[in-house]
Amino acid sequence: MSQFAINLIFVGGSFLLYILIALWAKAGSTSDFYVAGGGVHPITNGAAIGADWTSAASFISMAGLIAAGGYANSTFLMGWTGGYVLLAMLLAPYLRKFGKFTVPEFIGDRFYSRNARLVAVLCLIVASVTYVIGQMAGAGVAFSRFLEVDATTGLMIAAVVVFIYAVLGGMKGITYTQVAQYCVLIVAYTIPAIFIAIELTGNPVPMFAMFSEHTQSGLPILEKLNQVITDLGFGSYTADVPNKLNMVLFTLSLMIGTAGLPHVIIRFFTVPKVADARWSAGWALVFIALLYLTAPAVASMARLNLMTTIYPEGTQEQPIEWSEIQEVNENGEPHWIKSWEVTGLITFEDKNNDGRVQYYNDANEDFAEEAASRGWEGNEFSYNRDILVLANPEIASLPGWVIGLIAAGGLAAALSTAAGLLLAISSAISHDLIKGAINPNISDKGELLAARISMAVAIVVATYLGANPPGFAAQVVALAFGIAAASLFPALMMGIFSKRVNNVGAISGMLAGLTFTLVYIFVYKGWLFIPGTNNLPDNADAWVLGISPLSIGAVGALVNFVVAFVVSNATEEPPVEIQELVESVRYPRGAGKAVDH
Repeated sequence: MSQFAINLIFVGGSFLLYILIALWAKAGSTSDFYVAGGGVHPITNGAAIGADWTSAASFISMAGLIAAGGYANSTFLMGWTGGYVLLAMLLAPYLRKFGKFTVPEFIGDRFYSRNARLVAVLCLIVASVTYVIGQMAGAGVAFSRFLEVDATTGLMIAAVVVFIYAVLGGMKGITYTQVAQYCVLIVAYTIPAIFIAIELTGNPVPMFAMFSEHTQSGLPILEKLNQVITDLGFGSYTADVPNKLNMVLFTLSLMIGTAGLPHVIIRFFTVPKVADARWSAGWALVFIALLYLTAPAVASMARLNLMTTIYPEGTQEQPIEWSEIQEVNENGEPHWIKSWEVTGLITFEDKNNDGRVQYYNDANEDFAEEAASRGWEGNEFSYNRDILVLANPEIASLPGWVIGLIAAGGLAAALSTAAGLLLAISSAISHDLIKGAINPNISDKGELLAARISMAVAIVVATYLGANPPGFAAQVVALAFGIAAASLFPALMMGIFSKRVNNVGAISGMLAGLTFTLVYIFVYKGWLFIPGTNNLPDNADAWVLGISPLSIGAVGALVNFVVAFVVSNATEEPPVEIQELVESVRYPRGAGKAVDH
């Protein structure tokens, strides 16, 4: 059976499962659509959160970024994991105690202002749309390879699948679909990692294999990897980062951005009790840890496998011929390089016409003399970092069924989070904007229709922007986290833990944090992420104090907090009943179901 047929079986079978679940759990009311009826079991909810959390950025892109940047990009792991703990301890139980459908609804009621609710809707939509761009881009990468189509066509297929099960099922359908998707993606992620760990080290546990000896050389895996890449002018995989400020701010931005992302927060509204929200958080952390502990091992082993494909053992001066890695193997199957070249995500330019693949760091001036002595005239090989996890089984020559499995897993990761984000966007538009501000008397049926229409529109916008993302999937997601960190997180924290912050302060803080962060991002990434519209080059030399656009969310959050407290203290105190509400939320003594007000 051909690899294409195997891929179709795995991907098609998983999609059929998701759609059947959506049909089985079809939302019949706004309560079903927004919070799955409020009766989800904590373990079920924990698995759904795990799938919601394990996005394309985590499954597809994070390991690729760690593979490319080594220790410097471990901030993705630290920030996202730490942020989840922050969310579980500081926000989730209190928001569940409040008992509303959406994050903007909490902000509107806590700050006793329709305008505060509308500003929160704006912040939510900006952050969620940015986030979903990364998911759709990741899904396009996966589809383009495993269905052997170009990336744009892959993106369109992903959009259609999300549209079918997310628009139809709402939160109820998405919840049970995400449980199935978690099972698919965690098996898909760990099985190839185990195979490759055994192949490279003999140790079947990936997270331990990363610190084991490389079977061929007898060196520790990380030492061997450092040797291979530094011999070609790349920086050491385990090297420290030169700009500690940027690293700290980036980690902090991911942490507080995580705690402010609405598509995860709304999952805690789907359980019956506050205690269930805490148990959901605990189970979710277990499910998330299974992947996050494996990701660094996948990254290091994928990078080593890639390098030794192009530079067979001990021949760094004489890289492999391009024709050799384009030929079919003894089974008539194309080499993995050839397979991915078709997608346009791997390119080769023979600059010195020797037929061999020179892959090295031609930006390293210290290596320029060595490269010249070898007759190299510039780096000839490039690849999209988002392909490394998906290509890993092929790089390691694993069986076809493993490749099909990881195809299904990568798509499950991208589509599960995309569905959660789209639901957050649609609920903000239908429940907070249309019902909360434009037409309070809209019927339950009309609100449900508005939610589905707004989700469909959001899918179209995300698909369009996903075709031209402002970075790799994980980088785009990091921008979304920065936006959430600067806008929603401070409002949620002040809403729960401060009685003094009033409506004027909260609105001023959210607008100040959001505006500051977006302007800084757009100056370097392009206005509205449109290519070519950036004012300054996106590199460390042009960044203010060396702070990356990916890290600016932490500074934006500080701006939000300062503005909110200054303005609040210069204006009237919140009403007594609002201060009592804050006291009630802070000390949970049980809560009813999430309700519509």
